[in-house]
Amino acid sequence: MVDRSDLKTQNANKIYLSSPHMSDEGYEQAYIKEAFDTNWIAPLGTNVNEFERELSAKIGARHAAALSSGTAAIHLALKAVGVGTGDIVFCPSLTFAATANPIIYQNATPVFIDSDEETWNISPIALERAFQKYEGRVKAVIVVHLYGLSADLDKIIALCNKYNTPLIEDAAESLGTLYKGKYTGTFGQYGIFSFNGNKIITTSGGGMLVGNDPGYSEDRIAKVKFWATQSRDSARWYQHSELGYNYRMSNVVAGIGRGQLKVLDKRIEKKKYIFEFYKRKLAMLSDIEFMPIQDWNDPNYWLTCIKLTGLIKPKDIIFALEKNNIESRHIWKPMNFQPYYDGYDFITQCEIGSVSESIFENGICLPSDTKMSDDDLDRIVKIIKNLWGSI
Repeated sequence: MVDRSDLKTQNANKIYLSSPHMSDEGYEQAYIKEAFDTNWIAPLGTNVNEFERELSAKIGARHAAALSSGTAAIHLALKAVGVGTGDIVFCPSLTFAATANPIIYQNATPVFIDSDEETWNISPIALERAFQKYEGRVKAVIVVHLYGLSADLDKIIALCNKYNTPLIEDAAESLGTLYKGKYTGTFGQYGIFSFNGNKIITTSGGGMLVGNDPGYSEDRIAKVKFWATQSRDSARWYQHSELGYNYRMSNVVAGIGRGQLKVLDKRIEKKKYIFEFYKRKLAMLSDIEFMPIQDWNDPNYWLTCIKLTGLIKPKDIIFALEKNNIESRHIWKPMNFQPYYDGYDFITQCEIGSVSESIFENGICLPSDTKMSDDDLDRIVKIIKNLWGSI
């Protein structure tokens, strides 16, 4: 028999990048207990319906569908705007693979777009260059609000309107982020959220698709729910006239989400505190640049990210923290450098250089777990500062 006591002790003392944080009040357990008491364990039920309603009310969305993951939400958003075989979809290169993969699910073709230094998100300049290159052939644009930072939405929306192209917001990392006073995920035809274990609130695994177009979002979200439940027709027997998916969120998981939603503002407050703590304590290190916060952006600070401009490299910090049982991570590796996506087009801001490549090569995500104490943060800062003392 394997002795796991050392492993348990190690994990108990570990500082994570961003781990699940249940409410002190026990909101989640109350909703889960209700699901058990009423025997609504299987998909659908009060928790699913109320989670959709409560999230919509929180962010000002019109309609919502609770799904099994953020990836499922992106997939069905693409399907809802009519993306199919051979269509072109613009997607930021600097993102997680889950943003791009659903484009392939629909047998469409991704074209990857560079980032800008001002937001670390999709570059409006590169986006316009892409529209000019593929004019008349683009079926959708996916914009990502990376690490809780809002993209420059006014410019992006103007381009989408100019070229009559639907906008899908991947707000998986930006629940609670405001762009000019309005929540991200509510600007495009569709917005998607993720409740994966590392997100600002979690359901252990799950996602949400919200619809915001006043003309047809109610019908489209109803259609999404139909697709997500295996496209089961209204008949006395199991009948399927369309391809369906097993994408609905379970009633138990939705109960966790309802409880987590009650502490979203607290989590954002703590994430901001962590960002400002690092910024204050590391201010004397001139070759560190913090992720850019614009005047029009009130982010959720999901992860505190920095860019290094001197001799110290991301791997140096990652290895130093790792030796002390502390988790950190590289910035997302751009899609145009991923082996699977090799050969797909990539549009930069200018002819020479790639902003997304520079951010990846020089960027690092610092530990941003909301359960960290000031002592934990001081310990992390000390380890980082010691690296500068060694050069």
